[in-house]
Amino acid sequence: MDHQTSQDTGRPYSEITEEGYVIREFSSSTSSFELVWHRDKEDRYVQAIGETDWEFQLDNQIPQVLSENKLFIPKETYHRLIKGTGDLTVKVYKL
Repeated sequence: MDHQTSQDTGRPYSEITEEGYVIREFSSSTSSFELVWHRDKEDRYVQAIGETDWEFQLDNQIPQVLSENKLFIPKETYHRLIKGTGDLTVKVYKL
């Protein structure tokens, strides 16, 4: 298990690498300005751990609340998180 904090990566989350997936934690103190549009180099699935009102938005689509259902993000597709209340924990499965 590899654990990196946001100070280690310069990213707005801390993460723990497990076999087959990554757990990312976003603090409620994260600034909305840190949650920028970006794209990734590989396909991935993302799912919330627990209930949340944080939202996810793919380019040219309306935002949707993150849930425990896996959400597919195609590689090289712009997307972003929209801050909700409380902390957010997600599982990221890189394909």
